[in-house]
Amino acid sequence: MNVIQTHIDGVVIIEPKVFGDNRGYFFESYNDREFKEKTGYDIVFVQDNESKSRYGVVRGLHFQMPPFAQSKLVRVVKGAALDVAVDIRKGSPTYGQHVSVEITEENHRQVFIPKGFAHGFSVLSEEVIFQYRCDAFYNPQSEGALAWDDPDLNIDWKVPSDQVLLSEKDLHHTQFKNFETPFV
Repeated sequence: MNVIQTHIDGVVIIEPKVFGDNRGYFFESYNDREFKEKTGYDIVFVQDNESKSRYGVVRGLHFQMPPFAQSKLVRVVKGAALDVAVDIRKGSPTYGQHVSVEITEENHRQVFIPKGFAHGFSVLSEEVIFQYRCDAFYNPQSEGALAWDDPDLNIDWKVPSDQVLLSEKDLHHTQFKNFETPFV
């Protein structure tokens, strides 16, 4: 496994070693020992989630507030997505900045997003199957979110705005300039 640091401390890209031949391929999608050694994170994942979405869907920017905050390890099983993590840790030198990583079934990349980040993704292929592991259980009362199209965040989702598909809930999130972070 190769770990690539991003410009925001804590968010890393993980590239597994893929073994392929004329039969197909094999790779370890997660190895606890290697993950801890190479990232420095001692994480215990407790919940796995999967979603299927079609082209143009944007999910996010979501987070769980403390004490139910979640770290996530995300990957694409089928298709292609643009994964986005926004730093919402007050006092962080990269507060309000984001990392965008294209993750696909071909590149097998994964993104680790620690607590203190809002997270979302857009679907770049006809459909995507998106999986993520969390180190805390989902708690609906601690949901938080930022507006996906916030002008201060200036995220290029790689989908024309007239083709973006959102849930009803994702239409009405807080603008970053009005946001009081619970992550200090």
